[in-house]
Amino acid sequence: MHGAQANILPDGRRLHLHHGPIDLIIGVTGPGRDNAYQRAKARFEAVLTELVTELPELRSPGRSDRRFSGPIARRMQTAIAPYCSQFVTPMAAVAGAVADDILQHICSGGGIHKAYVNNGGDIAFYITPGHHMTIALASVPSGQARMQAEDEFRGIATSGWRGRSFSLGIADSVTVVARDAASADVAATLIANSVDLPDCPNIKRTPAKEVSPDSDLGDQLVTTDVNGLSDEQIERALSRGAIFARSLYENNLIGAACLQLGEEVRAIGSFAKDQHLIEHAPFHTNRSVLDARL
Repeated sequence: MHGAQANILPDGRRLHLHHGPIDLIIGVTGPGRDNAYQRAKARFEAVLTELVTELPELRSPGRSDRRFSGPIARRMQTAIAPYCSQFVTPMAAVAGAVADDILQHICSGGGIHKAYVNNGGDIAFYITPGHHMTIALASVPSGQARMQAEDEFRGIATSGWRGRSFSLGIADSVTVVARDAASADVAATLIANSVDLPDCPNIKRTPAKEVSPDSDLGDQLVTTDVNGLSDEQIERALSRGAIFARSLYENNLIGAACLQLGEEVRAIGSFAKDQHLIEHAPFHTNRSVLDARL
């Protein structure tokens, strides 16, 4: 495997970091941007090796008493801790945890007004007082979210059976806002799992290990195809997911969730206290954010 790669994108503003399966787009504004990018590059060099060192345990079902050595692994464990009563592994939070970790290193120096780390649609944000960030929600013509320093929720993630990761459910897309990207990542995964119709013959499922032998989901049946659902079936599946998402919102584990199956959408919560999230907007993609404008 080639080593970590780092390049400034053609726009001259954003940094692209790539190593194996990890692909990050980073944006920073402020006089400290160049130094921030150097910190991101230096930290990124060790990320994949650090994760591989503890990979067998990271792929194992979560336990609340487990301890990890690496800081990203510890973030993953913290993110899944509220959910260890159900099947979940720390890998459910890996993309968000990497984004959070790199963002922390970016922001460890001065001169930064705002920054984001986008790990394949799981995104961590940093904003200082007096600044804001506009996030364009993917494939939503008028869907935008305005994030500012006062907002407590700084992570967005999206999951669904059509996405890059496996899903136990049938949601086309579930986008979640939470305090950090790791928390949003695992919540989006589990809400997407809960949008489901168990034993429905229109849904094709395959053991995860048969699709990908290294999958952390092992014998769990993952969705590989969904065909011809009725309006009543869509309503029933979304209602299951919405009930679970609302329980997470009421327990302050997430700030908002938007669930989509077919043309139907359910929205839960708000984007922090100022209702920034456009709750009625459907999400037609498995990527949380099409663009984050600095």
